[in-house]
Amino acid sequence: MKLLVTGGAGFIGSAVVRLAIARNYEVINLDALTYAACLENVASVADSPHYVFEQADIRDRATLDRIFATHQPDAVMHLAAESHVDRSIDGPGTFIETNITGTYQLLEAARSYWTAKDKPEAFRFHHISTDEVFGSLGETGQFTETTPYDPRSPYSASKAASDHLVRAWGETYGLPVVLSNCSNNYGPYHFPEKLIPVVILNALADKPIPVYGAGENVRDWLYVEDHADALLTVLTRGEVGRSYNIGGENEVKNIDLVRMICTILDRSRPKNRPYASQIAFVTDRPGHDLRYAIDPTRIRDELGWRPSVTLEEGLDLTVQWYLENEGWWRALQNRDGVGARLGVKA
Repeated sequence: MKLLVTGGAGFIGSAVVRLAIARNYEVINLDALTYAACLENVASVADSPHYVFEQADIRDRATLDRIFATHQPDAVMHLAAESHVDRSIDGPGTFIETNITGTYQLLEAARSYWTAKDKPEAFRFHHISTDEVFGSLGETGQFTETTPYDPRSPYSASKAASDHLVRAWGETYGLPVVLSNCSNNYGPYHFPEKLIPVVILNALADKPIPVYGAGENVRDWLYVEDHADALLTVLTRGEVGRSYNIGGENEVKNIDLVRMICTILDRSRPKNRPYASQIAFVTDRPGHDLRYAIDPTRIRDELGWRPSVTLEEGLDLTVQWYLENEGWWRALQNRDGVGARLGVKA
């Protein structure tokens, strides 16, 4: 199978690219190489005869048409997106343009290509989204595939809109689409502005480790390589028109997550005081959702998929990766916004 992966130089997209190449798929990696993308993420597969890179913006319809015509993909895995909530608070326009307009242009390019190919039944358009489109949970309950949408940030609203577009193109034009909504990802190559890398890198730099509010917000953490495996499972075995929630089955409060990372660092790179002594509670993010939790019943029962990495295992792997790959993250620390407090303009 030949896959067109959008956003394949980003965090989750690059995990998909690496795994797909390892499984002998042909991959066309389409990425605009904006601030959060890094070709080092796919350096391990760059010399593969099954890999091609195309630098392109998903809002550029003419370039999308050329890429479809040139490479003739059997499926699209759409991961290209602006994804950082704090950045969406400060600058929502980019999220609207990329996540909504870009998805529209990609859908139209895919539909045109699929129609010109006489609508092959095996073609798939897999749209990858987030559990944040469902809003916020209280202390109990989980998101299912039928949970009403209730996005509460510019980021999640733009992703919700893109989900609706994909479903509409499936219903209206018959484009064979599948969708997935995932919980928070973590692991190797995670861009340094996100929570887990911030904790690791601030701890190592002897800087305050910022925790929003009282750290009581709860997330379900999914190891990125598990997620890549789930995405290929949904692509190849999921039912057309259906959506699948992908969770890590690893719920934890932010403050407990931070302390777990500090404990791993105490063991892996000890110093004269516990890393947890660097924890600093800071003003909360505007509109910070209290809790996300995924009900993974559908993907487990219908597709036989479950995560293989526990949170304890995944955090240990992640911390070790950052300790061993200082050159990767140091090269990104001068990029726009990295290391600064974002999301406070509201």
